[in-house]
Amino acid sequence: MPKTLNPPAAAAFSLLLLLCASLPLPAQATALPPTAPDSTLFTSYFFGSNFQDVTWIVCGSTQQSSGCFGAGGLGPFGKVGAMIEGNPLVSGNTVTRAIFVVDCNSANNGVELYGYKKVDVVTATTDTITVTLIKQIALPLTGGSTAACSMVANNQLLFIASDQGGGGVVELKKSNFNVTQLGAFAPPITLTVDQYGYVTVTSGSFGNDNGSFEQFNPQGQGVQDGGGTWFMLGTQTGVSIANLPPAATQGPPNLSDRLKVSPIKKQ
Repeated sequence: MPKTLNPPAAAAFSLLLLLCASLPLPAQATALPPTAPDSTLFTSYFFGSNFQDVTWIVCGSTQQSSGCFGAGGLGPFGKVGAMIEGNPLVSGNTVTRAIFVVDCNSANNGVELYGYKKVDVVTATTDTITVTLIKQIALPLTGGSTAACSMVANNQLLFIASDQGGGGVVELKKSNFNVTQLGAFAPPITLTVDQYGYVTVTSGSFGNDNGSFEQFNPQGQGVQDGGGTWFMLGTQTGVSIANLPPAATQGPPNLSDRLKVSPIKKQ
């Protein structure tokens, strides 16, 4: 016959089962995201004469080798005004990303955007790189030999500005190169973006009551605007006053029409 627990032992056993049932299971280990196959490689760029062409070179290491694995050129352009890379897309050992180049002095004082596709195929011993022009589009902006252009990006959009022709800013969708003109902004124009993709277009000098700003969410919709030279900070590139329009001392912003909380306190 099966052995029967006496009442005190049975009660203790039942209590043990109850405690075990109520204990949380140990947390399962979270898998780390896979390392991109080109994470130990880097691409450097340098300009040719008068910013009319760009050379790229890929160096670093693979599992079994190190050095520089390829180089090539972009252009010619009238004058490169701004450049930026797109987010990488990883498939197996292949990494694809975009390179966007703004030509600030194209034909007839125009501004053009060039979109390139850069593909890295990484093996244990080498990286095979190809860069292909996939799109060239004229932007509704005024350029020229003395024009200054700027560009910022988030995951979906590019924001591109020129200081010529009274100033102007366009918003371009990366997926299909559709362009939206955001209107005229008095130069100098400063573009800044934060880590979540919110963008501020600042118009005018950085000081006193001069200037104005307009802010856009990651989808490109306007969310706030007003007077003053507001800007945003990201997590990788600092905003330097060397790149901002000179101005007198910045006056305190008027927040009464915007914030619904108590006034900001300085830290």
